[in-house]
Order: sequence, then structure tokens, then C-alpha cells
Amino acid sequence: MTEQTIAIPYTLTRIGVVMSPAAGDPLEAEGVLNPGSGRGPDGELYLLPRMVAEGNVSRIGLARVLVENGVPVGVERQGVVLAPDRGWERGVGNAGVEDPRITWIERLGLHVMTYVAYGPLGPRTAIAVSTDLREWRRLGPVLFRYDDALDMDLNLFHNKDTVFFPEPVTAPDGTESLAVLHRPMWNLDETKLGQGVRVPAGTVDERQSIWISYVPLADVLDDISELTLWGQHRFLAGPAYPFEQLKIGGGPAPLRVPEGWLVLHHGVTGEIINAFEHQPNVNYAAGALLLDADDPSRVIARTAEPLLAPETAEERGGIVPNVVFPTAIERIDDTLFVFYGMADSQIGVARLDRVGG
Repeated sequence: MTEQTIAIPYTLTRIGVVMSPAAGDPLEAEGVLNPGSGRGPDGELYLLPRMVAEGNVSRIGLARVLVENGVPVGVERQGVVLAPDRGWERGVGNAGVEDPRITWIERLGLHVMTYVAYGPLGPRTAIAVSTDLREWRRLGPVLFRYDDALDMDLNLFHNKDTVFFPEPVTAPDGTESLAVLHRPMWNLDETKLGQGVRVPAGTVDERQSIWISYVPLADVLDDISELTLWGQHRFLAGPAYPFEQLKIGGGPAPLRVPEGWLVLHHGVTGEIINAFEHQPNVNYAAGALLLDADDPSRVIARTAEPLLAPETAEERGGIVPNVVFPTAIERIDDTLFVFYGMADSQIGVARLDRVGG
């Protein structure tokens, strides 16, 4: 991380709850949370929430956002668009397609969804693409190109909180590329007991952090399946402040702003008891990074305090208490809104404002 040179002139202001579990719906028995989002061909704004059925089995739904006076106030459900119907998305005791992040990439003419496929060996990043948010084509699990300088194969590790940038950038090797954020999980005991924590060469902090990787745009334009093959891996940002003491992870698709790229992220404090179970002893808060406009692998500023922390009853009580988890940013008229998971149970919305206009 380079020296911080500018402040982050953005704030988050709560609006309220926009989606709660539907009473009596077995597919939402354990919550609706952590949505992706996008504009459909009809111009309407949609959320793609994670819907959790009994037994912690997750699906991804579709819900049209209802807007009154320029503010999101609720949703109209329109069914399930992705279910764990592939073997690599179904583990024993925990299965599903989870926590979608969706980026509209204009150069591809596609919505690109990264999601967590919770399979037999635990959480793994996978990709699906769509033109209309309703029909999704799976491209499969992500693979990481080997980089000898890291002295480590990133394919060994669970990985979450992945999201693509909306515009091509210049990769470290100078090629026009699509950049993607992700969060490797270095504890191999979660896959094979006794292997312990392993980190790439040069990594000084074993805590879970945000990394950036790249995919050459020309390769993707030639074959869309190349979206699943990531290379040129770089550490981006790790825990630095008290609200991030345990770990950090990315949130919505990076937003291009006058200062560079704005990345909302979550910071976690507390104690992880079992990585495969709900976590009652953690606290998730939302912060922000600013990345260099020309080189998004360079952090130019970050928040020392959270922009949003669990305070309301919906954020402090639920399946996993004390959680705000931002996963989507959308513009309605001239206002930006952030959609976030509340205590792994409901979906909230907050207004994102730039200080000074």
C-alpha cells in the first residue's frame, strides 16, 4: 500500500430496509441478503439477492426495485435465476450459489456475475454471464494462472468477495485487461486439516486481504470463457485500522469517480469460531478505498473509520448479528444508492454522497 495522499470525500446515509424474507417462503427461511444488481433491457433496476433456504442452501433470485420519489422503497420478486444444480455447487451440509457481485461491462455487452459456489471442498469463485439478468450462462469456476514469483498456486485456496471493474484498465504487463478484485483465504486447514496457513512469497500479513488480478481483454473478446482464467496477481490492501482487525474483503463493483476508483469494502473484527458455520462473534462494517485511476493496483487513500457500522435493530440482530455488508451500487436519477446485507437476514439501502457536491 502506498502513502495516502488524499481524503475520501464520500459518506453513506441509511435509507432503510428494502427487502425482507417473504413470510412462509421456504426458499427465504434463513434470510435474503447480499444482492447483486443491474439494469435490465427494460431499463428497470433489479436486485439479485442471495436467498437462503433452511439448512443454509442458497439460491440467487431476481427482484425489481420499487422506487418512490427517487428512493428505493421495496421490491417485486420475480423468481430464482440461479440455483445450485451443478455438482460443484453442492457440498454436504452446506450448499449453494452465494453472494453475487454483478458488473455491467460495456465492452462485452454483458452482465458479469461472480459468485461463491459452495461445493464439496468449500467456497470457490465462479462466473456466469447474462444479457438480461434473467438467463445466466455459467462459465464455471475461476482458475488462477501460476506465477512463479509468488511461489504458490492460488488455486489451492478458497476465495470470496470477487468483483470485476466495469471498464478495461492497463495491466502490469501493459496489456488492455479486465481487472478483478478477490480475497484468498490462506488457511488450508479449512480444506485439509494439518496443512495450516500458507501465504505467497512476499506476503507479510496472513490475514485475509484484497488482491487484484487481470484478464487480457483481447482473450475474452475472442472467447468469453477466458473470463475464468485470471493472472498477474497482486496484493492490493490488507487490514490496517481497528474496524478491519480480523480481515477485509471487497464489495460492489468499483465505481469510477473524479479521484480514481472508489471501492467499498467490509472490515471485520471479532473472532471466527468455525469458518464453515454462521459467525455470532464478529462485527462487519463498511469502509472505502480509493485506487489510482490509471493503475488500480495502487491504493491512494482509505478510510480510517467505517462509513457505515451496525447500529440499527436490523443490522445488530439476525442470522449473523452485527453485520453491514455492501454488495451493490446503483444510480437512480442523479443519486447513488448502496445496497447491503443486514445481519445476514435482510437487505438495506444507503445513499452514497460526495462531500462538497
